[in-house]
Amino acid sequence: MDITGGDLSQQDTDRGAIAEFVYRPTAADFEEALRARARRTPAGRAQALMAPLVATAAMLVFPTFRETSMPVWIVSLVFCVGVASWGTVRGFRTTARRMFSVMEPYGECRMVADDRGAATTGERMSFTTDWAVYREYLETPGLFVLLGGERAAGITVTPKRGAEDPTDVDRLRAILDRNLKRL
Repeated sequence: MDITGGDLSQQDTDRGAIAEFVYRPTAADFEEALRARARRTPAGRAQALMAPLVATAAMLVFPTFRETSMPVWIVSLVFCVGVASWGTVRGFRTTARRMFSVMEPYGECRMVADDRGAATTGERMSFTTDWAVYREYLETPGLFVLLGGERAAGITVTPKRGAEDPTDVDRLRAILDRNLKRL
């Protein structure tokens, strides 16, 4: 019981909880985050599908300007869509490596989250963010991925492997559920 005489609900007792993660970010973490974003957000799907759709549209328009036999057109269509899809996958890997190169100087990171926001301290740098910076989050088997709001296009990645205590994963999920929209 609290001092006002009412019973504390489970949600109220979780409000003071913190979640702590210690991890070293990897390029694979960022690639997993970008792929999850591509699957679960409209902007991510548009980014992932744009090149194959443009290649398909170009190959559908191409025969109208030039006499092309059906087998040549089909082979060209498959080839162009394949190359565009391969380019999209390579683009995710390149973007993930660039994002990692920004975070690599941080070294090992310690992230502490509560209902006010998250504070991340690295070996060489640190930063604190309020939950208002983010609009939504998604969860993969290995990560929590926080997605920026309308004016912030950033992605924050927190690997679950860094949980100091296995219950920290559940605590962070509860904190995020209270403060952000889950995708």
